[in-house]
Amino acid sequence: MRFFDYFRQNKKNSASQAKERLQILIAHERTSRNAPEYLPQLRHDLMSVIRKYVPIDDESVKVQVEKGAGFDVLELNITLPDS
Repeated sequence: MRFFDYFRQNKKNSASQAKERLQILIAHERTSRNAPEYLPQLRHDLMSVIRKYVPIDDESVKVQVEKGAGFDVLELNITLPDS
């Protein structure tokens, strides 16, 4: 039986997968907690302008704010369709 256990060790159990997913969600929540209040409306407005020219879905636009020493950076990532 130990021979078969060797192959099973590489697979993560559901508890460790759930823990990793939770850590990702918590990290995302912490970054969004410090975001400015206008960020959701800004994202909505940007998407409406982009949709005038290119058909995109909601997951194609990512807006983030990073705080530095004495400055803030607004990062906008847009995944455009191939065609």
